[in-house]
Amino acid sequence: MTLSTPRLSFPLRRSGRTPDRLRARQRVPGPRARNALLAAAAVPAAAVAWIGVTALLAHHELRAAQDDLDALRNSIATSATSHPAPAVAAGAPAESEQERLIRSAADHAASAHDLTTGPAWYTAAQLPFVGGPFESVRGIAEASDRLAGDVLPPLVRAVPRFTAGAHAGGIPRVLTELEEQAAAFTRVARDASEVQADIHRLPGSTWLPAADRARAQLSDQLDRLVPQTRDIAVAGRVVPSMMGVHGKRRYLLAFQNTAEARGTGGLPGAFAVLRADRGRLTFERFGNDTELDGVRADVNLGAEFAAQYGNNEPGSVWQNSNMSPNFPYAARIWTAYWQSHTGERLDGAFAIDPSGLGLLLRATGPARLPDGTELGADNAVDITERAAYAKYDNVVERKAYFVETARAAAGRLMQASGDPHTIPALLSAVHGVQREGRLQVWSAHPDEQRLLQTRPFSGVLPDTPGPFAGLVVNNAAGTKLDYYLDRRLVWAPGACTDSGRAVTVTVTLTNRAPASGLPEYVTQRVDAPPYRTRPGDNRLLVTYYAGTGAGLTGATLDGRPVTLDTGTERGHPAYTLDLELPRQSSRTLLLHLREPRSDRPPTILRQPLVTPLQATVKPDGPCQA
Repeated sequence: MTLSTPRLSFPLRRSGRTPDRLRARQRVPGPRARNALLAAAAVPAAAVAWIGVTALLAHHELRAAQDDLDALRNSIATSATSHPAPAVAAGAPAESEQERLIRSAADHAASAHDLTTGPAWYTAAQLPFVGGPFESVRGIAEASDRLAGDVLPPLVRAVPRFTAGAHAGGIPRVLTELEEQAAAFTRVARDASEVQADIHRLPGSTWLPAADRARAQLSDQLDRLVPQTRDIAVAGRVVPSMMGVHGKRRYLLAFQNTAEARGTGGLPGAFAVLRADRGRLTFERFGNDTELDGVRADVNLGAEFAAQYGNNEPGSVWQNSNMSPNFPYAARIWTAYWQSHTGERLDGAFAIDPSGLGLLLRATGPARLPDGTELGADNAVDITERAAYAKYDNVVERKAYFVETARAAAGRLMQASGDPHTIPALLSAVHGVQREGRLQVWSAHPDEQRLLQTRPFSGVLPDTPGPFAGLVVNNAAGTKLDYYLDRRLVWAPGACTDSGRAVTVTVTLTNRAPASGLPEYVTQRVDAPPYRTRPGDNRLLVTYYAGTGAGLTGATLDGRPVTLDTGTERGHPAYTLDLELPRQSSRTLLLHLREPRSDRPPTILRQPLVTPLQATVKPDGPCQA
């Protein structure tokens, strides 16, 4: 939930193809090319010549715009980490280099747009067979004009303002600038979405590969840019208030231990109460899960949640409070726990894991632990999820160590947030942590939450229709062996019929835990299974979330038929298997599903654990709904 400068780029780069290769491609035209040549014969020779000349000129203008934007990106990267330029003492301020570059890029893009408009281009774009590339080039030039003229300037002009604000007043000043730009950022997000929709409507496959590549390149860039503009727009509207600009706020911050998997990431072992007051952050207290033993959370999340998770008592067993992958459920349970424990109402909840802390410490520099150890980007996960278990045999000492680790990391981050030289890098790191799903945010204020839940960093399990593939594991053994867990998912669509599309999902789970050398606390089994186990063996509740309207037609485990428990969560059919996963072994779960007809690829739910999910979506032919 922070401002990140998007990569500024346009397609139509210089081609590396030689004239000989071009001539070789043109010697034997295919059927589509022959049809295009026949259609082109209907276009007057003067119009063909005009289109050819203006196309070359438009390509030159777009290439010049690209060069300006490359220089602009480099300038922004440099200025964001340096001191702001001194203000001009008298008279009108001089145009900055960034302003000159964005103005130049806009002028070139506008020229390309002008060159590809008019009767000749319009007529050519309407021709059967031959018109596709002309329609694409016209659309690309118009989109480039809108991007350089409407979308990028407000973002670019905001960068020096935020940088100067960081140097002048730290985070409080950055928040003021963010709030002042909120309306502009909302317009930017709307304009970027409209441009994206226009590009997606252009023909994706024509007789001219160069036009197809240019359209695909711009589409890919917009697919990355548009979510960032939406993040910025939401940040402008909610971050200042959540950071206490208009009144003090208090939040619960959970540190999730991903060595023991839970739906939102990991076990919420340590926690802190965070206070935000006019943009300044302080920690009121730190604690661990034992403080909440015996506390009950007074919260009702509905019959569907109770049916899916009630047997695990998330409202009375803190360690099971976040088994659902839907973060707002966990956040509501956590804040209800805190209110039952202290009588205090909180304004929301955040969650972060050691991998996320490591990314933040890469931007701020390492924290120093009480024993002198440096906690940094390269060892945050190892120290908290492996080495600490070997260092401390005593549970009380180990939990105290985890709290001190959280305190040291938090202190380093607070120190960095007051350093104007570090703020830009820290904000960029926060965006990266959010993008990986390792920082999740929930607000108890409904108007803020309505905006937050539209963005991925809210940790919401989406309830929109369409293909979906969600693999979620919960540790059912009480071990800390998920540090050694690998997860693979392959989603393979099959043939379409009137009743829908067949989909095969292959889930492979691998336990890399060594046969010896692990501390007993890491390998101990608290589930007391009725069968023999060895140190390093693990047990998982494995849940697959399918798309709305999907149905399971069969399943096998390691080639043998298996029955899964069936539930529903936020519209998704949920299929759960209680799985024993021995050390140094892999097990394969194969699911056969019937999904509603759709050409869209599935949305992949990526549960943030130590080792990222490896997901593959297999291609298939069209399946028009």
